[in-house]
Amino acid sequence: MSKGADVNAQGGHSRSALQAASVDCHNRAVELLLAKDTDINTQGGYYGNALQVASVSSNNRIVNLLLAKGA
Repeated sequence: MSKGADVNAQGGHSRSALQAASVDCHNRAVELLLAKDTDINTQGGYYGNALQVASVSSNNRIVNLLLAKGA
């Protein structure tokens, strides 16, 4: 991200970086992405958006982070 990477780009399985970090329960990565104004409502992948992914993964910390940012 410090080199100008697009935090909203979508890749493998049509997921954004935020969705990938949420499904894999990478709390710190989610925090970093949210600090970079990532679009939290980007749609794509099997579950649709990062909040849905975090909910399915039962990661309450990420769910709460996303809700606090307006997901």
